[in-house]
Amino acid sequence: MQQLKGIKILVVDDEPNILQFLEIGLQNEGFEVRTAQDGISALNHIKQFQPHVVILDVMMPGMDGFEVCRMLKKTENVAVIMLTARDEVDDRVKGLNLGADDYMVKPFSFEELLARIYARIRNQFPNLFGEVVIGPFTIDDRRREIKFEDRLLDLSPTEYELLKFLVLNHGLVLSKTMILDKVWGYDFGGEQN
Repeated sequence: MQQLKGIKILVVDDEPNILQFLEIGLQNEGFEVRTAQDGISALNHIKQFQPHVVILDVMMPGMDGFEVCRMLKKTENVAVIMLTARDEVDDRVKGLNLGADDYMVKPFSFEELLARIYARIRNQFPNLFGEVVIGPFTIDDRRREIKFEDRLLDLSPTEYELLKFLVLNHGLVLSKTMILDKVWGYDFGGEQN
């Protein structure tokens, strides 16, 4: 795994043992970590700490994780990984539909959680990695360059954004609306075909 300096993670769980385990484990991986034991504290931490990733339990006193996720996704550019004992399909679907980027069930593997954190960071914040290599493509977000099999591609800014979006989401079915929103923005007024 690649260590990233400056990546901030907020862990939200009402179980002190899980908070301590994750805080120590994630700090040992080089992340800057804060913790919260309930939803309201989590929202306060998010405004001040501005994390890249939130690991969020569902069952907490006061405001539950579903409500925290819903509120976060309205205003923040943050990856949310729900980590909870609630393992019913309906709960997973609800979390993902509210905007969670991933959903893991307790008990969990720390190594798997770590892999999911890196995957979320790669997808949501690719410029934090400098160069990202996916298959034959190398994406350098700082220079806004893409190489295919070590050959630099001559791309317009829009072509760069489109190819980057497609490569970073390889293997996923992407609707035309998703592509238009991500590459051209919501106010795109041109021909859509």
